[in-house]
Amino acid sequence: MATPSKFLPNIESPNQKGERGKKTPRGKAPHSSGRPRPLSKAPLWLLLSTRSSLSRTGLPQNRRRRRKKTQEEEEEEERATSPPEMTSPVFLWLLFLTCSQIGVGGRSPYQAVLQHSRVRGRQQGPNVCAMQQVRGSDKKYFANCKQWYHRKICNQPTVVTYECCPGYEKIPGERGCPAALPLVNIYQTVGAVGASTTKMYADRARLREEIEGPGSFTFFAPSNQAWAALPTEILDALVSNVNIELLNALHYHMIRRRLTSEELKHGSSFTSMYQDYNVHVHHYSNGIVTVNCARLIKPDQHATNGIVHVVDRVITAVSNNIHTLIDVDDDLETLRTAIAAAGLNELLQGEGQYTVLAPTDEAFRKIPPETLNRILGDPVSLRDLLNYHILKNMRCAESIVSGTPMETLQGTVLEVGCDKDRLTINGKAVVGKKDLLATNGVVHYIDQLLIPDSAKTLLELAESSDVTTAVRVFAEAGLAGRLKGSEALTALVPLDDAFVGKSPSRSGPDWASLTPQPWTGISAADGRKALSHHVVKERLSSKSLYHNQELETLSGVKLRVFVYRNNLCVENACLAAHDKTGRYGTMFTVDNLLTPPTGTIMDVLKADDRFSILVGALQVAGLTELLNQPGALTFFAPTDAAFRAVPQVDALLRKHPQLSAVLKFHMAEGTLVRGGVGSHTRVKNLLGDKLDLGMRNYTVFVNRVPVAHGDLMATNGVVHGVDQVLEASPPRTELEQADGPAASLRSESGSFRDDRLFQQVLQSRSSRTVSVAA
Repeated sequence: MATPSKFLPNIESPNQKGERGKKTPRGKAPHSSGRPRPLSKAPLWLLLSTRSSLSRTGLPQNRRRRRKKTQEEEEEEERATSPPEMTSPVFLWLLFLTCSQIGVGGRSPYQAVLQHSRVRGRQQGPNVCAMQQVRGSDKKYFANCKQWYHRKICNQPTVVTYECCPGYEKIPGERGCPAALPLVNIYQTVGAVGASTTKMYADRARLREEIEGPGSFTFFAPSNQAWAALPTEILDALVSNVNIELLNALHYHMIRRRLTSEELKHGSSFTSMYQDYNVHVHHYSNGIVTVNCARLIKPDQHATNGIVHVVDRVITAVSNNIHTLIDVDDDLETLRTAIAAAGLNELLQGEGQYTVLAPTDEAFRKIPPETLNRILGDPVSLRDLLNYHILKNMRCAESIVSGTPMETLQGTVLEVGCDKDRLTINGKAVVGKKDLLATNGVVHYIDQLLIPDSAKTLLELAESSDVTTAVRVFAEAGLAGRLKGSEALTALVPLDDAFVGKSPSRSGPDWASLTPQPWTGISAADGRKALSHHVVKERLSSKSLYHNQELETLSGVKLRVFVYRNNLCVENACLAAHDKTGRYGTMFTVDNLLTPPTGTIMDVLKADDRFSILVGALQVAGLTELLNQPGALTFFAPTDAAFRAVPQVDALLRKHPQLSAVLKFHMAEGTLVRGGVGSHTRVKNLLGDKLDLGMRNYTVFVNRVPVAHGDLMATNGVVHGVDQVLEASPPRTELEQADGPAASLRSESGSFRDDRLFQQVLQSRSSRTVSVAA
């Protein structure tokens, strides 16, 4: 029976109370019958198994004795230790197989990453593994594919080092690590793999006899650095009572069976040798294995009577669930009250493997009181807020080496990453205390409240997005009250770039330069009406929109929806980001200011003095009725400048049949706004011919003529002004790119322009090789 510990929690049954203070007899294991287990003959697989060892070069000590290196010397050393280019077909094939099979098949993620490290180190000799060491620290990792190419761990640069793979050692004068290490007992193994402090404490606690003798154990041995990192008061409490406190602490690091890294499955628990307390194992997809959130830095060190896994911290027993951890911490009073109000006590007391990002009281105080009171007073928003702080899976801090998307109980995703020694949430270093382990998960403290979109009003959605100009303009137009209310609305919020050089009317001011007293030149009512076009009366989802759907705005204007292969647009404004769904409304981020139609195509042309010649031509050609009737047309309308550039334009304007054909050549069926044009789009004009459209450098081209004035919206279509009368496009060559004309490689006759060069290419050695291969 193990002795109760101040360092480790204790659970006693009634019949155990009388045994308090008794020491575990030497030669007997806790909870055993007292009879030593006989030493069985080691099987052949055990004799052939291997274990890793420290590098015999004494590099850490040598580094401490050397003078501090200059930056130039460090860069030179990195170049010298950087891996050579390995491009042989065999190596590349092995590398492909290794990277593509990580986490699949029968191998564990750790074994797959270890194999990748062996492949990367094979050119250094047999049984050499490539390691990535964080520059300026002792942290080392077996290299997976992603880390190898990025050369960063937690945003810190890494240096590639080469060490003997687990179970092998160097032989002086020979390349690589050709010698397999001999098997010894756990006591000797612990001292040989960088845990000499654990070996020393095993002597003091009189554990040596147990781990030298018969049996089969798994020992999670803290490294020397792990013991040094313990708070002084805890370490003093352990070493001042070695027969009870220290012995119990070491027993908690032991399991009465041999467990390799393959058997340390994700989410598994095993009974320790301290009062049957469990240790909790997590085996992550990136190859990192933790026990009670301590990382296994040297797994699978085989011994004759078991196996040793070196860990990077001293582990402590776990007895409390997440709810209890939060309940006893004075810094989490607001969170504790919110959890009770949302009815989440039962969830955090029950079984599971959660990660709770616990906002401190200070984090709650950073939120504006109006917003915080609204959320705390709304059960739906409050529950979404708290579930947004709970990850579905348990993630210890040591398992995170780069940004990783993780799903919350609220249903959305947070990116959990790291920057140096701090955890980050969505790129922000907001995590304070970390790895408070509970029986049903782990708690990390954060100093910033995370508010999900589903708990925000429309105005708060906009304020948390890159649409600062729109937020200001909506407020100045007096619409902030509608956007932060509980009304079901959809806001079409333009990006900041959409306001540059734009105004509510053609003669109005620049919206991007509005002051706190805006609307110089127009009335506040006109400004409010213009912005009211951007707010739809119902709550929508972009996934439910369909072509030619009509949406009614706060101003009473009807907006049309246009669905294209590459875009989804409402009038001339196309969606520039995914929907943001708030508590009561939805926000669509759009790339342009909405200009609802005010009349037919003919009305638009008559109201714009740039098309005065065109208006007269349409009347001569008898096409005014066509452009006034209901329907959907796209008109690439020649401006006055375009007509003036046409030779003998006066004669053309007097010829009714020819003029009608020229104008119909500029009209296409359907409504095509600028956002619906892809790299190569074709439409049919009213004569049955094809018009080729493309987008280059944010400019739309039609038959290689740039559109000078786009998206003039009309009730029966759209007008795009062009400064050149369109002509039929020349035939496109096979090698011409879709985004614009390219220099043709062939002449009109169809042959290459340089026949002599073409014949030389055909007769070249490379050409013949390709032909034979084909």
